[in-house]
Amino acid sequence: MTMVAFLTGAGVSTDSGIPDYRGPNGLWRRDPEAERLVTYGPYMADPEVRRRSWLMRRETSLLTAEPNAAHRAIAAFERTGHAVRVITQNVDGLHQAAGTPERKVFELHGSVRSVVCTACHARSPMAEALERLDAGDPDPACLACGGILKPATVMFGQRLDPVVLGNAMSVAKAAEVFVAAGTSLQVQPAASLAGIAAEHGARLIVVNAEPTPYDPLAAEVLREPIGTALPALLERLA
Repeated sequence: MTMVAFLTGAGVSTDSGIPDYRGPNGLWRRDPEAERLVTYGPYMADPEVRRRSWLMRRETSLLTAEPNAAHRAIAAFERTGHAVRVITQNVDGLHQAAGTPERKVFELHGSVRSVVCTACHARSPMAEALERLDAGDPDPACLACGGILKPATVMFGQRLDPVVLGNAMSVAKAAEVFVAAGTSLQVQPAASLAGIAAEHGARLIVVNAEPTPYDPLAAEVLREPIGTALPALLERLA
């Protein structure tokens, strides 16, 4: 049974209406101030930054987006019986929504579907926090201890969860095929997973509109739109 691992980035979710962040028309280029709203230091120190960050969360399409052809293709490929693992830089939960089992998805940057208390670490659904926002609380605090709540995502200035990262590295080392899809492979340490996979003998396949630093290591590079290229690739692999 072939072990196939996927590293997915923002480009996999753009067809679901979720904009990317670092591309030519990415959010950080169009609105540099938005990056401050998801940076840990300012978020913790400034109530106004938190209020604006919560408003941004309420307006985002992340919670209403639906899986697209790429998410569904990976989920369908997993059901063919291959040993599949998905390492994702995305926080939208769309791989799980498409049917890939939760235990096979490693969310490097956390999930926007939950919130976590920065003091007592209690978790609760994002939907509940947004309901409080709509009810007039501009900066909802933890109901358990009164601490500052934040989305259960890894903000700028925070480290990745070492357990999740360690699991992702183990997957990269064990993979026989490693597909990097919709990621610029520029953000470390996530990008290094492609190199780790190649160094351990995996067949590296890059599916991305723009060149990446790991293209020279790839056995195959696909520049076609992900929504068509990835399903076609997985049909071949199946």
